[in-house]
Amino acid sequence: MPPQVDVVIVFRTSSVKTAILSKEQARQNAAKAERQYSALIDTLTKAGLNAVGRRGESQDQLLIMVSCPQKILANLVHCERHSDFLYGLPMSKLPSSATDLDSAPLCSADRIRLVHTYITSTHQDGGLGIIPDCTDWDLVQSVMVLQDHDFNDQWIRLWTTHRIASVQLEKIRDQFGDSVALYFFFLTAYTRALIVPAALGFVFYFFGTPYSTIYSSLLLLWSIGFVEWWRLQERILSVRWCTRGSFKVEKRRADYIPSFPWWKKDSRMVASIPVILLFASVLASVLTGIFVLEAFVTELYKGPGHKLVSFSPTILFMVLVPRLLAMYKDHAKRFTDWENHGHQSAHDSSLTIKVFTLSAINAYLGLALSAFVYVPFGESVMHFVQYHLFSGGHHAAAMLQKLNINLNETVKLGFGGARAENPQSHSAGGFSLWEADTTNARRKLNPSRLQEQMFAFTVTNQAVDTFMEIGLPFILRAVESFRNGKGFRNGNGKGHGKKKRVAFEGDAASQDGKGREEREFLERVRSEVALPEYEVFTDYSEMVTQFGYVALWSTIWPLAPVMALLNNFLEARSDAFKIAVHTRRPIPTRTDTIGPWLESLSFLTWLSALTNSALVYLFRPPDNRDGELGTAMDIGAKDELELHPRHNGLAATKELLVTALCIALVASHAYLLVRALVRHILERAIWKGSKEMKEAERVEREVKEKYLSNLGECPANEDVTSKSELQANKPDDWSTFWEVDEGLEEIQKSIKDA
Repeated sequence: MPPQVDVVIVFRTSSVKTAILSKEQARQNAAKAERQYSALIDTLTKAGLNAVGRRGESQDQLLIMVSCPQKILANLVHCERHSDFLYGLPMSKLPSSATDLDSAPLCSADRIRLVHTYITSTHQDGGLGIIPDCTDWDLVQSVMVLQDHDFNDQWIRLWTTHRIASVQLEKIRDQFGDSVALYFFFLTAYTRALIVPAALGFVFYFFGTPYSTIYSSLLLLWSIGFVEWWRLQERILSVRWCTRGSFKVEKRRADYIPSFPWWKKDSRMVASIPVILLFASVLASVLTGIFVLEAFVTELYKGPGHKLVSFSPTILFMVLVPRLLAMYKDHAKRFTDWENHGHQSAHDSSLTIKVFTLSAINAYLGLALSAFVYVPFGESVMHFVQYHLFSGGHHAAAMLQKLNINLNETVKLGFGGARAENPQSHSAGGFSLWEADTTNARRKLNPSRLQEQMFAFTVTNQAVDTFMEIGLPFILRAVESFRNGKGFRNGNGKGHGKKKRVAFEGDAASQDGKGREEREFLERVRSEVALPEYEVFTDYSEMVTQFGYVALWSTIWPLAPVMALLNNFLEARSDAFKIAVHTRRPIPTRTDTIGPWLESLSFLTWLSALTNSALVYLFRPPDNRDGELGTAMDIGAKDELELHPRHNGLAATKELLVTALCIALVASHAYLLVRALVRHILERAIWKGSKEMKEAERVEREVKEKYLSNLGECPANEDVTSKSELQANKPDDWSTFWEVDEGLEEIQKSIKDA
């Protein structure tokens, strides 16, 4: 058996590359590393922990294995139970003494959480204050925990076509903590809830009419019902797991300033809004420009290399958008740190809202432009583009004429179709670079663009994301391993092929079983240290974004919930495989909610009321053409647009937009009423009178009773009859006063008088 290692502290011997340091700087850097390493070991051992250092994968890396003795662990449990009692948290899951530890041992997640929190908490919170990258420990790179490969292997083997990963949800909590378990509970609940819209979408896609009002209304009811149902499920799970109100006992962040005025913190939070709006505006402008290039310009351009030009929007998107989002995420982290949040949950919540805002714009803006610009008003926009391209009095035409491109001649060639009959025009610069025939250009508009985009987002993108999570890490790790001459190694530290490893001086080199086991253990630790940290944000973001596609846009393509259901059937396995193989083991944390993601789901549900109502109004089939796709402009607006394309077209567009906006506002108010009704019904049906509600009330009453018993007072359920009798038997000067009752005599007297 390998040694019991609770946490591993990754220590780097230099904060910069030694190759760029002079000899004097290298000596100073080594002296600093020696002082900080000695202080680190001394801090750990004085606290009663077992700590020993081993060489890491590279020469400037050290791995400090830390183990917590049973006596120290019992003290940590006792301190946590004491804190939970003071703040009113239920405490039935954790033992309070060493004897209790023997009879009811801690699960793996609780043990790791207690030790990790003890090491990384501040001195004010009773911890050792060993916080990565802080001022005192700037050479401490990270504090991580090791995977339990026996559990991971057994977990993976359970994934069959008949038993999904959700059957082990309670074991997931015991292994990875509340945060990861809550995500898998949410993923399982959301996947099962998708069965309803998937069935509705299948029926309405094959047997209903496009952009059905009934389907959109049922979809909105489902989204409201799911969000409100999950709000109650969070409460129920927090009672079952004894984590309700866990934010009250959360440790403070290392860089938190306690004396910081509240108004300064709020001012800093408000100050980040202009930065968010700036990046959102830039991202929206970039996405709109790429959309126009892809949707309109590629349809009008007929010059050389027009097939290659069609790939330019994708190239621009891949080059610009990821860089912009990465830059924004760095700024968002700086602003969130600047806001001085006291607890990590509040810090993560603020950062999540900032980052997901731009992610949602990136995910949904293309569909919004197609739905509310390209399809209903594509002809007007096409006419606007042609008018400014081919009119000689405009700047665009004048600029292109300076480049020896005669657009007026191009227009003549486009309408007359005489390009082949007048070859001399080519030498004069009259190349037909743009489609000038208005009728032909309008025919190039793709009426099924929305459905194609929905297919790309719900099928193609999800397949690509799965490959990025599962397949690409294998490839990158294999390439890196072969570059280092070590053959292929997977996340478990098990290698295939011939290894070429540098033998460190002092490593256990004996050929006995003990030495081989230690070498294998250290090799496994080094391989896990090289893995990236797991971020539950990525998984939540993927699922919430998918929920947005289903709730906001599946009116366009009702099969979107079906595709989401099929994807999520494998999502639990892929996410679990990523945790077990491709990332470090998650640090267990206590939580009672999914945090800001619940509010994001609520916002997307409200937004779906607006988008679905507007989509149904704009794209409903005309009454005289059942089953044929069209828009509200089909009812007489096209004829006016062809006769007077500029004035009547703009008037029709304005009237259409105002009507759609009014319908969306009405739907928004209706959403508020429906949500209040659904919340009231679910509260009555699920929470009121449930065993979880009774358990929560019992725990609260028990805490108060224990407090009173500690004060020497009688508990609320104690029989006080004997105490009253004793007091009554004591001699009292007024004892005869309490023996005479005149009430009954007065009543009888009044009856005789009557």
